[in-house]
Amino acid sequence: MGLETLSIEHVPASHRVHIAYFTDVSNAGFLQSQLLARNPDFEYAFIDATSTVSRVHVLAAVYKALTLLLAGNLKTPNVHSEIVCALSNTTNISESFRRWGITPATRDIIVVKVVCPKDGDPSTTADEPGNIWAHLVRNVQGMPAALTDEEIAKSTDWPKVRRYYKLNAVPGVEACKTDEEKAEEMKVLVLAGMALRGV
Repeated sequence: MGLETLSIEHVPASHRVHIAYFTDVSNAGFLQSQLLARNPDFEYAFIDATSTVSRVHVLAAVYKALTLLLAGNLKTPNVHSEIVCALSNTTNISESFRRWGITPATRDIIVVKVVCPKDGDPSTTADEPGNIWAHLVRNVQGMPAALTDEEIAKSTDWPKVRRYYKLNAVPGVEACKTDEEKAEEMKVLVLAGMALRGV
């Protein structure tokens, strides 16, 4: 439990990804206000964990956003907002922020920080992991948790996920006999929806 640094295949080592998970957050309104004010100290992707279904779901969004960043094709102001939008199965940016971004009522938050080289110099990067974690602990009033499928499952709001990804009355889901089978089928369909967005 803490800040996890990830290596993502096919992404240059100069682009580092740090990820953390907080539950029972009591100051999501403050965090959202910092995002809306475009405070550079709060340049993170803050994701409402109730709209996520697995670790792979989150990492797929990170990879998609990094791919767009590296290709110079971001559709939002920065890679962090692109991560939130990449979770969506539609191209509507404001809807993506409403559904996967945080609100003052958000209690469980996944935080992603992408550290990129500055000015084309790969040796010049933003904060180191220790500084990022210290900043998060100072500013996120919540309990750190491990970003695992088991922990995410405690937060997932399946009726919301079904509505957002249009999974109600999908034959493949309805044919499943147990809740566990339905959840696994929906996880696959969520990733498919993300992959097909805009196609």
